[in-house]
Amino acid sequence: MAQFQVNSEPFYEWVFPNGTLWTRFYRTGSGYLLRFPNLADFTVSSDGKQVEAYPAQGVSQQTVEHLYLNQVLPLALSRQYKLVLHAAAVEIENFAVALLGFSGRGKSTLAASFATGGYRFLTDDGLQLEKHGDTYCAKSSHPSIRLWDDSRNAVIPESVEASPPVDYTPKGRLLAGDEVPHCNVMRPVRCIYFLGEGRTDSVSIGPVSGRDAMIELVRHSFLLDIEEKEMLKHHFGQLTELAKRPLFFRLDYPRRYEMLPQVREAVTRHATALQ
Repeated sequence: MAQFQVNSEPFYEWVFPNGTLWTRFYRTGSGYLLRFPNLADFTVSSDGKQVEAYPAQGVSQQTVEHLYLNQVLPLALSRQYKLVLHAAAVEIENFAVALLGFSGRGKSTLAASFATGGYRFLTDDGLQLEKHGDTYCAKSSHPSIRLWDDSRNAVIPESVEASPPVDYTPKGRLLAGDEVPHCNVMRPVRCIYFLGEGRTDSVSIGPVSGRDAMIELVRHSFLLDIEEKEMLKHHFGQLTELAKRPLFFRLDYPRRYEMLPQVREAVTRHATALQ
């Protein structure tokens, strides 16, 4: 299918640190266009409730699905006034802990480690939070975890099924099952951990102030239109309410696979001790 035709200039671009263009964002008469060059275009209605895909010639269905689930859907949800963060989440007992971090900080690897260590995961990214009374709940997302080959080889059993490869990244998508269990129900959030850079020799967990939590939440938010005033006002109101809660901690640890069991133990012990 031919890509969507647009005559306007993009209002925003996502560019990788190496300078490679990832996404261009356009406004259209009915909403937005998200263009992933040489891969696909996605139109998103102004209310975020309708999405259509226009793949580039030769791009696989798996690639389009991957882009939709991991890139487009969280942004569309933000147009529905949903609070969506760049975060993984796992279930411990009957509550959830969230792991926030920039790409490369290891949130998916840590979530996968929890899953293969006997804990169910809710999402490896694109964490949607819903407020129910005084409690924030983590919603479950699609039952798969994306990992680079080195993390997959270190954390995931060889018998775990992988989805077909996609056209733009060697990162694999591992499907949930008995060996990588997935939690498909909402869980109340007990802790939100901001992942450090890993420049340390030990596992450490420390509290984060509401002010610092607000800064981190802004940096880790999915938000489709950063110039739309009503949306920004609502979004910052959501983050302000969330940042008032005593949920936030800094988690840092050496980025070595053999340390992951110790990290899981520290997080589990810390989260279960909080009431």
